[in-house]
Amino acid sequence: MTQGTCPGVARICEANDVTSIQVADETFVAAAPALVADVIGERANWRRWWPDLRLTVTEDRGPQGMRWTVDGPLTGTMEIWCEAVLDGFVLHYFLHAEPVASLPDAPEARADVLAEANKFRRVAGKVMSFEVKDRLEAGREIGAPAVTAEG
Repeated sequence: MTQGTCPGVARICEANDVTSIQVADETFVAAAPALVADVIGERANWRRWWPDLRLTVTEDRGPQGMRWTVDGPLTGTMEIWCEAVLDGFVLHYFLHAEPVASLPDAPEARADVLAEANKFRRVAGKVMSFEVKDRLEAGREIGAPAVTAEG
């Protein structure tokens, strides 16, 4: 075994290290995928959902989602991918990043800080997902067909 990048932790395989902040989430939205581009493409929404992050669009895929690079207290990448499913879509949210601030040297303290940072980012992602869902499904009765692009 070779030495990993974490002090005192042996690397078992030659896999690449993963980022400290790893968020992956998905939410079903009962609305036509064509409706989502306006919501996730609106920069004012980004500032509300992630007020401390500076986002740079790397790929705008319209109704299929968006990809960004992330700067600020984190550096990395973020993505919203909208996968057409049934009569709606699954909004997949991914964040892969590293904190910019230095982390504690003590392994337990470091793990606690990273766990809290991951939780904070997971909650922010879920708030975003539920807002998109609420906006696009507004007026739809539970169990009714998905909201269509025609209204």
